[in-house]
Amino acid sequence: MDAAATGGGKRPRVAIVGAGFGGLWAARTLANTAFDVVVIDRNNYHTFLPLLYQVAAAELQPEQIAYPVRGIFRRTPNVDFIMAEVRGIDFAGRRLRTDGFEVPYDYLVLAMGSVTAFFGVDGAAEHAFRLKTLEQGIALRNHIMRCFERAAFEPDPVRRQRLLTFAIVGGGSTGVEYGGALAELIRGPIQKDFRAGRSGEARVVLIETRENVLPGYPEKLRRYARDRLRAIGVELRLEARVKKVCPDRLLLAGGTILPTQTVLWTAGVRGHSAYASWGLPVSSQGRIRIEPTLQLREHPEVLVIGDLSFIEGDEHLPLIAPVAVQQGRRAARNIMALAAGEPPSPFVYRDRGSMVTIGRGAAVVRLGRASFSGVVAWLLWLVVHLINLIGFRNRLIVLIHWSFNYFLFERAVRLILPRESSWVRQAQDTDR
Repeated sequence: MDAAATGGGKRPRVAIVGAGFGGLWAARTLANTAFDVVVIDRNNYHTFLPLLYQVAAAELQPEQIAYPVRGIFRRTPNVDFIMAEVRGIDFAGRRLRTDGFEVPYDYLVLAMGSVTAFFGVDGAAEHAFRLKTLEQGIALRNHIMRCFERAAFEPDPVRRQRLLTFAIVGGGSTGVEYGGALAELIRGPIQKDFRAGRSGEARVVLIETRENVLPGYPEKLRRYARDRLRAIGVELRLEARVKKVCPDRLLLAGGTILPTQTVLWTAGVRGHSAYASWGLPVSSQGRIRIEPTLQLREHPEVLVIGDLSFIEGDEHLPLIAPVAVQQGRRAARNIMALAAGEPPSPFVYRDRGSMVTIGRGAAVVRLGRASFSGVVAWLLWLVVHLINLIGFRNRLIVLIHWSFNYFLFERAVRLILPRESSWVRQAQDTDR
């Protein structure tokens, strides 16, 4: 069965695999142009990943950071959507093989995102939680709430301490934001709900191999983040390397053992191992090697963007949403140029800054050479994330939740749903 994009078949067809930031902005750039565009994703929604950690920390409901892809392009007649999972690519026939049918294309944009990289650490893939999808965010939230429920009536202090120790591996943006959010969940609502919380037994331990958190940020912002995390109760294990992850403990290089049943891994990402079998040129990190114009060298009609892309010489590009957004726009413009017989332009990243929040009323922001921290940075973080969140209803509800949390120091989403234990850490690890 063929699933064509819209139109009568004479207009160039563009297939975009992935409805993340890169794929979404590529489709938006091609909206209302002389192309028939089809977006393909295994989920029928776009996830606003910068706020996923708040789902895992019981601040937001999952539907508040997600928006239906069809709703985004409802008023865009040349953009269609297919809910499917891509299984391979027929480059010669210019067709995508999915789990249901084949999708023809004239131009192809691959924006499937990344999966968690464990760097060969023994037991990490089997026992550590990830935080890349909505399913994983809900699974982590459920697990943490279950730990407190079980600890509330656990008479053995050793087992109780293991239940109430939460380890986060990786001191980048996700690790810092989640560490701050989890610490405030514990010392706020959890402390009111559970005796274990009031007794101070719960611990949040952040493990980072470098000498400080937030690599890539100015030193004064890194110091502020470190001091802020410690002030809200996060234990920092700096210059520490994880050697092994077990179901009930974490082993560090040097012999240190951290008893815990909760390890969240945020230390790195890579491309999915399946992409090499598709005939794509992958790097040692599983990312796809491309030209500066975002094209495959052997197949210039195929462009790769987002976390999945690997440009020789630009391998240190940050794997963040602004890069994916800008690459999505450039990929779409290069497709327009190719269709017009013009040469495509190389991708140039325009770094407009970065920001990380560290609990309520605290954040660090880097804007060019300027940097901010504290309440001013936090307010700027709030505004930027609200503006970029898709859907007016989502923006309104998230603002209400944030206000509720700020003024009442309360979290409204302390629910274990669904109840079944099938929601485990091995939720599908893909952004597609």
